[in-house]
Amino acid sequence: MTALPDDGTRFDAAVAELRDTAFRADITVREIATPQGLAPYAIALAADVRPGEDGESVYGTGRFVLLHDPDEPGAWDGPWRIVIFAQAPLETEIGTDPLLADVTWSWLIDALDSRDATYRSASGTSTKTLSKGFGGLAVEGDGAQIELRASWTPDGPFRPHVEAWAELVGMLAGLPPGSEGIAVIGARKAARD
Repeated sequence: MTALPDDGTRFDAAVAELRDTAFRADITVREIATPQGLAPYAIALAADVRPGEDGESVYGTGRFVLLHDPDEPGAWDGPWRIVIFAQAPLETEIGTDPLLADVTWSWLIDALDSRDATYRSASGTSTKTLSKGFGGLAVEGDGAQIELRASWTPDGPFRPHVEAWAELVGMLAGLPPGSEGIAVIGARKAARD
């Protein structure tokens, strides 16, 4: 009987798979500090859509965290869990669309399905925010933002999951798949500049 590799070795292989993933040129992905206390093993990535020279993006951003706990927490339904965050500013008119939150969730599911990224126990929230500046902030005008927070238990390889997350970050920023080098749809660079 062949012994299974230990959990540290399995996690190291997962990390290598994530680090070896290629992303579209207009989304910058980097490794960041992992959240503490969520699992014995974790890796976290951050993505920014077309960041400026200061490293900040006015188009959209996201976070991807892969967690591994050999004790298989009950809520996870397995030893692995992916937790993601993605957000982007919107044109105010788009932010008032009553179906926006549903569409945002469907983009995540579509991105996972298009890559055959199998998963179970998915959950999340999609939040749209409208804002209006007053007083000293009145010059910033009206604004809107969409944010998706989600988690799921991955089955199979991890690369399709991180690719789906990066696609979602791009979609929220107005970059449909295959649109590298094309201007951001609606030039969502908010009037807050």
